Amino acid sequence: MVDKIKIQVINKSNNELPKIETIGSAGLDIRAFIEEDIILQPSKYCLVSTGLYFSIPIGYECQIRSRSGLSLKNGIIVLNSPGTIDSDYRGEIKVLLMNLSDESFTIHNGDRIAQMVFSKYYIPEYQEVDILQNSDRENNGFGSTGKK
Repeated sequence: MVDKIKIQVINKSNNELPKIETIGSAGLDIRAFIEEDIILQPSKYCLVSTGLYFSIPIGYECQIRSRSGLSLKNGIIVLNSPGTIDSDYRGEIKVLLMNLSDESFTIHNGDRIAQMVFSKYYIPEYQEVDILQNSDRENNGFGSTGKK
């Protein structure tokens, strides 16, 4: 059983509310709400309106992520992925899209442009120490777990 949270929403768009497409999906598709098509040129980015406004419970965030099919087929990504919508933000949800392809891409009203995932977050309680607990990896960084 998957836990649910209540999200207050104002939908000023003419699109349906974001929803999961299959029973096991974590991401809810979010749609563009625009008056005119946006032509996103190669290597450019734009901010796309959704017409959605949320009140997210404290202790949760909404992450905006790229849609895998849109990325694979068209090179369109969420530039700051995952973008975070904080629980105290009440403005319109907008999506920062970038075109990584060599061809222009047209965004129409109602197009599924990204996906949202609601996640619980934790506030750290720091404990300053002089030495960190040992680990197998220690301070080996980028690429250190891929080869021996």
